[in-house]
Amino acid sequence: MDTIIRFFQDGGMFMYPIAVILVVGLAIAIERLLSISSAKRSNRSAFEELLPMIQRKDYKSALSYANQNNSDVASIFAAGIARMPSSTKREDIEYAMEEGLMETIPKLEKRTPYIATLANISTLMGLLGTIIGLIAAFTAVASAAPSEKATLLSQSISVAMNTTAFGLISAIPLLLVHTVLQSRTAEIIDSLEMAGVKFLNIITERKPASAQPQTASKVAK
Repeated sequence: MDTIIRFFQDGGMFMYPIAVILVVGLAIAIERLLSISSAKRSNRSAFEELLPMIQRKDYKSALSYANQNNSDVASIFAAGIARMPSSTKREDIEYAMEEGLMETIPKLEKRTPYIATLANISTLMGLLGTIIGLIAAFTAVASAAPSEKATLLSQSISVAMNTTAFGLISAIPLLLVHTVLQSRTAEIIDSLEMAGVKFLNIITERKPASAQPQTASKVAK
């Protein structure tokens, strides 16, 4: 702990904004992870409830349930069911569901790009702190005694490098979390698209032709 505190203190003033960036980035990452996990669970639960209604062609109950449910898949299904009275064409229903999906995607991706931006800012702040530290170090060395220049320069460079190290320490986990969030968001979007295709296939499926020709042939005999 003493080493960490000394490392932080020796880094200079730029260590504090980097620490703030790290805290803000982690807070956004935790909020997004919880939100995406909740969305995944609610979508699965709503799909399991809606699928039997749609298979029974009970669209009234399905629409009522979808309107009362806050999940993403429910809002997409509600958009498709609401379009069915005005048009039974697959393309029209699909367009309505795509509109619902387009409204859902920004909610899933909300604030996620900020994490990558904060990671880049953290790296740049670390480099800036190092450059300013080196400038101050060379300025101090210029007016120092010749016997002290080497020692003073090495100490100043070591301190200046702390900001770059801390900037990278902050940026690496933020970038990893950003990648995980993007992957999980893409999985949810893919599952919503797959659910939409299943919905369209169910509502547009045709019943097999009846055996009327065979009956007529028997009567003729």
